[in-house]
Amino acid sequence: MQSWVEMFDMMETALPILLVVLTAIVVISAAGGVWRFFASSRQPVLSVNSVIVGKRTEVSHRHDTETSVNRSDTKYYVTFEVESGDRLEFAVSGLEYGQCAEGDEGKLTFQGHHFHRFERVRKTHRTEVQEFRKYRSTL
Repeated sequence: MQSWVEMFDMMETALPILLVVLTAIVVISAAGGVWRFFASSRQPVLSVNSVIVGKRTEVSHRHDTETSVNRSDTKYYVTFEVESGDRLEFAVSGLEYGQCAEGDEGKLTFQGHHFHRFERVRKTHRTEVQEFRKYRSTL
């Protein structure tokens, strides 16, 4: 019986410490996100010529066992290559993701880590067909 009493005494000390540590982790994580947001907001807005070199999605699923409800969230990302050869990946909306295709060329506008827009340079269908034929002839 003595060991149970000692264990509860130890929990009275350990539980508040654990709660303080968990609260500190949450506060530090939130502060880091706010700091990154404001750091990006202080950056200049840049517009550069770029090419879309990749697209990806990130899907997360959740299941609530009490209500038997399944939920999923999808995040969309597009990777751009700028004239200097650097590659930049931005989270974009589903609408923007759907309108982009790998190989599209245009003007990328962004601020720090924030994507603003991508204005595609229109190519005529005839030019695309000519480029495809040229590519096929080199194989």
